[in-house]
Amino acid sequence: MDARESNSPLGLPLFRAVWLASLASNFGGLIQSVGASWMMTSLSGSPQMIALVQASTSLPIMLLSLWAGAVADNLDRRKVMLGAQFFMLAVSLALAIGGWAGLLTPWLLLAFTFLIGCGTAINGPAWQASVGDMVPRAMLPSAVAFNSMGFNVARSLGPAIGGAIVAVAGAAAAFLVNAFSYVGLIAVLARWKPDRPPALLPRERILFAMAAGVRYVRLSPSIRTVLIRAALFGFAASAVPALMPLVARDIVRGGPLTYGLLLGGFGLGAVAGALGSQWLRARLSTEGLIRLAAPALAIGAAAIAATSWLALTLVALALCGAGWVVALSTFNVSVQMASPRWVVARALSLYQMAAFGGLACGSWVFGMIAGARGVETALLAAGGIQLLSVAAGFVWRLPAISQLNLDPSDRWREPETAVPVEPRSGPIVVTIEHRVAERNVTAFLAAMTERRRIRRRDGARHWALMRDLGDPELWIERYQVPTWLDYVRHNHRRTQADDANSEALRLLRVEGTVPVVHRHIERQTGSLPRTRGPDPRELHQVTDPTGSS
Repeated sequence: MDARESNSPLGLPLFRAVWLASLASNFGGLIQSVGASWMMTSLSGSPQMIALVQASTSLPIMLLSLWAGAVADNLDRRKVMLGAQFFMLAVSLALAIGGWAGLLTPWLLLAFTFLIGCGTAINGPAWQASVGDMVPRAMLPSAVAFNSMGFNVARSLGPAIGGAIVAVAGAAAAFLVNAFSYVGLIAVLARWKPDRPPALLPRERILFAMAAGVRYVRLSPSIRTVLIRAALFGFAASAVPALMPLVARDIVRGGPLTYGLLLGGFGLGAVAGALGSQWLRARLSTEGLIRLAAPALAIGAAAIAATSWLALTLVALALCGAGWVVALSTFNVSVQMASPRWVVARALSLYQMAAFGGLACGSWVFGMIAGARGVETALLAAGGIQLLSVAAGFVWRLPAISQLNLDPSDRWREPETAVPVEPRSGPIVVTIEHRVAERNVTAFLAAMTERRRIRRRDGARHWALMRDLGDPELWIERYQVPTWLDYVRHNHRRTQADDANSEALRLLRVEGTVPVVHRHIERQTGSLPRTRGPDPRELHQVTDPTGSS
């Protein structure tokens, strides 16, 4: 194996096998998409109903992704993916049978595509988070780009094949092909035996895990900015794929084969974008990539609206495809590189909710515009909104894709307590005493602003900073967590990147002093029985002069 191959994720047998199996599954999904979209044109002539085929696939991703991300972060991701694949296989078989029996109505077709979208929503966070389990972190951007390329290789050929299958054998045959496309990935996942580190803590309950994921993203400015921009981009970008059946039928005046060719043109452009993304990433900032990709989509949409010539439409669609994959892969990599492993699936699920929520809403809106004002007007409106999403970069500028070390800090050890505590004991109140000279107060407050964000991001509540009125050098940091188990989780979530904040605070303290940590368990005195003295736990605190908070 040469050096170039050894540095490629495809040089890893596991990633290569999963990538090839996913490629086959992507072919099936796109063939099914062609069948569903074209069948809707025969079941209903409404542009809004045709656009809803894509919306019905995207909407479950917006609705279920956070739950699916919490499941993927708490359970065996391989088993989650296997369950999703089996579910989609069963739904696709039922859709094929309904198509052959002539039982499908417009709303029943949307129901089936919605269920397939549910399977995709459950599979997505587990699959994307599993990439980090298959490849080293340094290969993660390349692996994400390869996944985008794999999907778009399928996009470039799958729709044309799907159009041919629909033209020759009908939409039901396309649905059956999709059902069989899941088999290869199921076989590869069944053989994969990942090395899972032993669980140090009990699983979080799903609702609490979902809340922790939302909190982490809300208090991570870089991820939050990516989500806002992804939603804006997805809303405007949705018009091109959602209205493509109408472009084929009403602007280019073609049939299912023409529709397949249009999707193929979009996919070829996406492959070119994926192949060129690494070269572009080396030369442009994250914001620069989006400022290149979004105008490409805007120009492409306007060109599609302006011409009925198939060759020019294919070129415009290729431009749209390139912009599409460069933008979405950039958003995806940005989220993954900014998320530690314990929450990466939830962060990715929230990214999917933002991007695909924008896609679902945009598909519906532009479908309505197409029905009322024509396809050309809808495409021109989408292009204009896409340019506005570029302008949004002046308010929400995307952060650079950094190489932060988000591995666990692994410096914290659970302290001994004088009175036994159980995982459910609480609430736990923690105070940390810092001694800071007057000349360092301004810098200390700035560092504590970052400390507050980190604490709250990792689960702390009611964080506060106090200064002793009788001892100006003494500052007390205070926060609360619901239970002792939450306190342990809070400290295990600290990353090596967070150590920079701890080091900054260390340099600002009075020389020769260390932070003194007090751990308290809160009790309500009104709940004490009158017949006994005070419970020692009411007054209990654990003092730790080592600074292990």
